[in-house]
Amino acid sequence: MAKKISFYASKPLPAIGQGTWYMGENPTQHADEVHALRAGIDLGLTLIDTAEMYADGGAEEVVAEAISGRRDDVFLVSKVYPWNAGGQRAIAACEGSLKRLKTDYLDLYLLHWRGDIPLEETVSAMQQLIEQGKIRRWGVSNLDAADMQALWNIAGGRECAANQVLYHLASRGIEHDLLPWCQQQQMPVMAYCPLAQAGRLRSGLMNHPALNELASHKGVTIAQLLLVWVIHHDGVMAIPKAGSVAHVKENAAALDVVLNQEEIAVMEKAFPAPGRKTPLDMV
Repeated sequence: MAKKISFYASKPLPAIGQGTWYMGENPTQHADEVHALRAGIDLGLTLIDTAEMYADGGAEEVVAEAISGRRDDVFLVSKVYPWNAGGQRAIAACEGSLKRLKTDYLDLYLLHWRGDIPLEETVSAMQQLIEQGKIRRWGVSNLDAADMQALWNIAGGRECAANQVLYHLASRGIEHDLLPWCQQQQMPVMAYCPLAQAGRLRSGLMNHPALNELASHKGVTIAQLLLVWVIHHDGVMAIPKAGSVAHVKENAAALDVVLNQEEIAVMEKAFPAPGRKTPLDMV
């Protein structure tokens, strides 16, 4: 049975969603991107993650077309720039995202990364957006363990519904303290770039002999192995970006792949965790 992730009162969502980073940048790819997102929805990948940063709002416009007539079928996530994450700027930024997405509300609104605006102001703005019905819940992105502790000590901070961070087999730093803490709080972790899409480590992952052998043995792709490895962790979901229907189908099929402990051990031996506290990876 495909793994599900719950966002509080929401219906459970498949542990693989759809990312949209780099979408909306090239007009010649617009139709393919829309088709890919629609295919993902058809295949059950109903969480769609975007941001005002992506293509200066262009990715949100791609998403708007993809979900047209199907808003109730998707769990929609967008993110606010740190410099917009307080007061009326936050309200205006959210309204801008809603306008581009052609929807009345977001299921989840994330602080994209921590900036100079105090977390207290961000929490206050998020609460206001909930009261106005513009968002259902809020969360954060790219916040490390110390940041989360700071958030936890703020009035209303424990309403944070998710933390979205970079996480893949070759970037396992969150396993030292951040991931265990989120699991303890039963806070979903959304792994972006689960295939190291934007990182220097991608070629090493996709061409590693041990991963090639394991993928061949199981009759799957290395990309599928990497997705299954990410989501086998308790409370973790992956949001890979796929700009083609073929890639979306490959991602969705990973939900039916199972790794046993020996296979997980093979992968983790090839790419061991650092074993100490390391700075939070971001791209």
